[in-house]
Amino acid sequence: MKIRIHLKIFIFILIFLITNQIKIYGILMLFALIHELGHMLVGILLGFKPTKLEVMPYGVSVAFDVKYEDYNKKIRKGNMLAIKKLIIALAGPLTNFIITVIFLTSNIRFFGIERELVIYANILIGIFNLIPIYPLDGGRVIKNILHILVGLQASYEYTNQISKITICLLTGICSIAILYIRNIALLLILAYLWYLIIIENRKYNRKKEIYEKVNT
Repeated sequence: MKIRIHLKIFIFILIFLITNQIKIYGILMLFALIHELGHMLVGILLGFKPTKLEVMPYGVSVAFDVKYEDYNKKIRKGNMLAIKKLIIALAGPLTNFIITVIFLTSNIRFFGIERELVIYANILIGIFNLIPIYPLDGGRVIKNILHILVGLQASYEYTNQISKITICLLTGICSIAILYIRNIALLLILAYLWYLIIIENRKYNRKKEIYEKVNT
């Protein structure tokens, strides 16, 4: 398995050092890694082989080899691969929520980190990843459910629309929050989400062009 560390992470470290928030950033990155290990474990249990682990400024991402034989196992308008991807997508946030419950119901400590910070970090990571923006876990969950219900092409279209609506709503909410809280972290998160939307929208448009050429 290849491991890649994005150099932009050092820019984020510098920003959080300047804003005196480096501790919470480090804790978030730690539990983001555990979140991704949840994806990896479930993926391995479902028969997938992890091929790449990327450490990015805003979290960690794992990639798997696709089991192409699952394409031939039809489930309504989708296939078995969509079911497995749905389970893997849910595994990360579920890992964070399990950790939250453990620390809410016990007095254990984790590498000397305050119990409240562990709970806060895992709730934040779990909820953030369930935002219905592709390729966050929430977007992946929606896409795979739609793939099963309405087919692959329609799932791309609906997921793209849901992502755009969600980012517009979040921009309005975050703009108000930034005015009152004045926290640079919110601005960085919003910028990252817009970056995801722009990149995924380009990919969607390319896929749409391919579908239109095939159908003409």
